[in-house]
This record gives sequence, structure tokens and C-alpha cells, in this order.
Amino acid sequence: MEVFQTDSHYIFVKRDKSLWWHRKTSEFTIKAGWDLSSVDDIECIGITHGIVGVISLPNVYEPHLVVVKEATAVGVLYPPHLVYKIKSICILSAEEPDTELSNCTKHTKSNQSTPTHSASIANNNNASASSGGGGGSSKSTKLFEGMNKTWGAVKSAGNTIKNTTQQAANLATKQVKSSVGIREPKHIERRITEELHKIFDETDSFYFSFDCDITNNLQRHVAKLEENQQQQPDERFFWNKHMIRDILQMNDKTWILPIIQGFVQVEPCVIGNECFTLALVSRRSRHRAGTRYKRRGVDEKGNCANYVETEQILSFRHHQLSFTQVRGSVPIYWSQPGYKYRPPPRLDRGVAETQQAFELHFTKELEIYERVCIVNLVEQSGKEKLIGDTYADHIIKYNNELIIYVTFDFHDYCRGMRFENVSALIDAVGPEAGAMGFHWRDQRGMICNQKSVFRVNCMDCLDRTNVVQTAIGKAVLESQLVKLGLSPPYTPIPEQLKSPFMVLWANNGDIISRQYAGTNALKGDYTRTGERKISGMMKDGMNSANRFFIQNFADSFRQCIIDLMQGHLLTADELHEDEVLNTILQILTPETRPPMRGYYNPGVFGPELQLLESIVTTRCAVQRPRRSADDDKVRQLLFLVAPIVAYPLVLILPQLLFGALQGLLSPGHH
Repeated sequence: MEVFQTDSHYIFVKRDKSLWWHRKTSEFTIKAGWDLSSVDDIECIGITHGIVGVISLPNVYEPHLVVVKEATAVGVLYPPHLVYKIKSICILSAEEPDTELSNCTKHTKSNQSTPTHSASIANNNNASASSGGGGGSSKSTKLFEGMNKTWGAVKSAGNTIKNTTQQAANLATKQVKSSVGIREPKHIERRITEELHKIFDETDSFYFSFDCDITNNLQRHVAKLEENQQQQPDERFFWNKHMIRDILQMNDKTWILPIIQGFVQVEPCVIGNECFTLALVSRRSRHRAGTRYKRRGVDEKGNCANYVETEQILSFRHHQLSFTQVRGSVPIYWSQPGYKYRPPPRLDRGVAETQQAFELHFTKELEIYERVCIVNLVEQSGKEKLIGDTYADHIIKYNNELIIYVTFDFHDYCRGMRFENVSALIDAVGPEAGAMGFHWRDQRGMICNQKSVFRVNCMDCLDRTNVVQTAIGKAVLESQLVKLGLSPPYTPIPEQLKSPFMVLWANNGDIISRQYAGTNALKGDYTRTGERKISGMMKDGMNSANRFFIQNFADSFRQCIIDLMQGHLLTADELHEDEVLNTILQILTPETRPPMRGYYNPGVFGPELQLLESIVTTRCAVQRPRRSADDDKVRQLLFLVAPIVAYPLVLILPQLLFGALQGLLSPGHH
């Protein structure tokens, strides 16, 4: 789609039509495509893949039009239509565009231009997983490789903690240095534009299709077509619906590009001589959208935080099989305020008011999915017990026969990193999964439909939820392969299919986690490889530290921009950034001293260091029936991990934070 610029308008030309957007008034007008000849001083500034929508904040951020600058084809979900991932955006305003669009081949001789429709499917570099080592490797080589991996993970963890701490210090310095702060209009405009680019350019989170509705899963998509109903996007997952509300009112689909936030990946698979594709698509709800500690629980309309519909699609010859699961925060009014690393949850409203929102949520769920099997993974003791017990109480009070409630204390069952114990849960819900079925169609039409849905949740609906949803998806896939004749009955998933299947779900978990918590998912090494390793523990520690900094030093402003995109932030008074200096002081001066054995007390990180110390020393001290020289070397290596990990967390973090405070409190900063 070509983009032209005049003194008063930006003009988008598609086939025989043109869409005019006034640079001052932000009004849209549709005209004929050939009407450009009567315009003076017109210039082609490039091409765009489509319009994301308009963002504005009265008296602060004049209307800006967000368009897709770069997009990459990721594959085919519903043949034959390609799905694209947004790689970068361009923001148009009354001034010049904030970045250059791709060159238009009709109006420039540059060889750097790219077509709007790319027929080739880009390779997903991070989607491939390395295979296991060959049989010829010696024990010493394996030990050496293990040392390198562990040391690399430790260095990465230390560097990341150092970098995130320095970022927090820089934010604090900027905040103190600024005499007018965020209330300066130019500062607000620059910050909003920067955050929009971060959200769209750096997260790999937004997808669209030119010719196919990807907001609906295959079952809803086919049902509407067979009933001769006009295909309408699912408003829950139509992420930019508010941003293009003015275009929607024109009733011209030429300019409407529904965008989903979530994840899409398509993997080619081979079993024997048979080739097929396995795809995964996750759609995040635009309702109660936001970041981890800023959006919890339910709202007055029954919408839950971090609500995601995930669809697993198997395409074999003329057959398409689809299975859908959902995740979402516990649908009660609850939150986790405070600066602690893991703040205790609290209930925010009374029983009657909560029950009303609770029932509204499940009324909507039953209208869409007919039946719901809840799988609650929160702990049945400790801090999480309050949320789990309240959840169960409201389900009992609701007393709906269309809802099945299953509890599974994930941390209790899988204690000691024994995540394979999730199989006990899968065995328990096996009969329900069999009765639930899946959607199956061929060239003649629908063969069967999915009659229910699993709704999985933990506290964040991220890490534990990923592990369980992956296990459920695996069980359903095994059943589907038997139905298609690709696998014998009562056999596990074929070896050739294990790697692409686990890569899909691991990548999905990482992307959804980045959108909600700012980092990759924890326990991701188990989802990706089926094994839990020391290097995976190190990465989880690194991601946990990152999540802590993000929630305290970045999430407030990002939450405001998400609310702005969804039409929930209406005035500049509602726009605010994290109070970095105050947050640092709160972190460094906890209310109670954590119990530590001779370690320096670094505030809220005390309990986490104690946990890390316990994990490393306890796991390394486990007695083995038979010990060899190599076993002793491994044990010695693992005992080195404790101080290596403790020093980056204990020494680097306080020094950098106190250094930042000294710099901030020096006379030069006042």
C-alpha cells in the first residue's frame, strides 16, 4: 500500500481507492484512487503493510497515526492465507514521519525496496532446537561441555543483573535531574513515541493476515462460514479495535487490518514419508490488558488479566485438526501491592461484589466454549492459599454443572524439579480431555467439534501454566495422530515430532511471558528439552531478577501506554512513570531482616538468596549409590556454583544501588 504526503494529508492508496488522513484534524476520508492528480505538492514517502491505528492524548499527545513499516511472513495457519509478524512501525503526525518507510518501487529507483506481500516464508531462527550429542562423546568431553554451559549461564546472570541495576540507576538519575519531570509536554510526547516503538518493534508480539481472520480459532471460523454468516473478528482479540474506531465507522473493509497480540509459529514436520505442519497461535485479550503486577484478577465486566486463547493446529493433506485451551488470572478481585520480590496477595473487594464479577466472567466463557474444565495450579498452602481457597469458594457458590474444577498443587507435586509428575494431572483429566474432543475438518466440511475447553491458571498464568498446557497439548496431539493413522494407538509422540512440538510450546511460553512479565518464561528449559538442568536454574534466577526490576522501574509507564492504546487512559494526569528513587529506597530498607546465614542483607533479595543457597547446596549434596571420579568432579563443580551465583546477587547489586544513591544525593544533582 503506497503512502503519499501533502502539506495537509497523508494519503494511502490501495487498488482503486485512497484513504486520506488529515494531519491536523485527524479525520479520515475515502476517495477514488485516481483522485491524486488534482493534488499539488504530493510526494510518495514509501509503502506500508497496513494501518495499526490512531493514538492521542488531549493537550499532550496530538493524534499520531501508527502504520506497519516492516512485516515478516511466519507461515500459513488456515490455508492458503499467510500470517505476518510486525517487525517495526512508523508513526505519522502533523510533523514529518518519525522514521522512513520502505521505498516504493513505482516512485523510486532504489534497490532497497521490499514488496508489500512477501510470498516467501521467513525462517524462524530462534525456533530450532539443537539435537542431543552423538554417541561418540567421552565423559570428559561431556563434563567440559557442562562446565562451559554452567559458567556461561553464571556470567550471563551476573551481567544481566549488573545491566538491569545500572538501568535502574540511570532512570533514577534522569528523574532527579529533570526539573519539570514527565509533565513537560515535549517530554511526554517523546516518551510515548519511544514506548510505542518498544512495544511494537522489540517484542515480536503482533500478527496479522491480509486475507484471513486470525482473531477467531478454526472452529469459530468454520462455523460462521457454514452458517453463511458474515465473518466478524473476535472483539476480545482484536487488539487495535479502539485505535481504528474511526475507520471501522466507514464500513469499508479495504482499510481494516485486525491485529492480534500473542504468538504465531508454524513448524514443518515429517513422520516416515508423511509431511505435515504443526502450528501454534496464542491470542491475548485486549480486555484488562497490561503488565504483571499492574493487572491482576478480574474487572467489573468479568474480564481477566493475562487472558490468552492458545490454539494448536495440525494440518495433514486435506485434514485440519484444531485444539484450543485458555489461560487467565483467577477471576476474583485481588492484587499484590508492595515492593517485595513476591508480595503477598490480598483480596480487594467483598464476597458479593466478587461473586457478581466471577459469574459474569464464566457466563461469557460458557457462551463461547459451552463447557469449562478449570485446572487451578496455585499452592494449597502458604501465601497462595488465600487465592486458591477464595477461587474454590466462588465456584461452589456458582454451582454450575457446566464447570469442572480441578486443583493441582504444582509446586508440591513437582517438588525437587520433578516436573514429569505433571503426568499425574494429565492422567486425572484424561477422561475429560477425551470427552472434550477437538475440531476436525476436511475438504467436505466439519467432522467433529471441540465441546469444552481447559482453563488453566497459576498465579501469573505463565510458568506453571506453560508446563501444564504443553502436557495437555501433547496428550491431545497423540490422540490426533492415531486418528489420522500417523501413529499406533497407546504410543507416545513419535521421536521425529518431539523437537518441533517442544520448540513451539517453549517459544510460545517465552513470548507470552515477555508480554506480561518482561522476560522469558521460567521452567522454559523443561518445556523446550524435557529436562531440568543447572543452566536452566541459572537462567530462571536471571529472569526472576529481571522481572523484579521491570515491575518496579518500567511497568508503570508501559501500563499507561497500553491503557492509552485501548482507550482507558483519557487525561495526562493519569500518565505517570515509576518513582525510581523512592522504589530503590524501599528495596534497600525492608521492614524485616530476612533470615540469612552470614550473608549481607540486600533487602528483599534475602529470601531469594536463601532459596538459591538451599537449592544449590542441597542438590549438590545428594548422596548417590555409586560414585566415580567423574561424579566427584561434577560435585566439586556444582559446589563452586553457590559462591559464583551469590556474589553477583549479593555484591554487585547493593554496590551499584548504593553508588546510584550516592550520585543522586551529591550536591551536583540538586
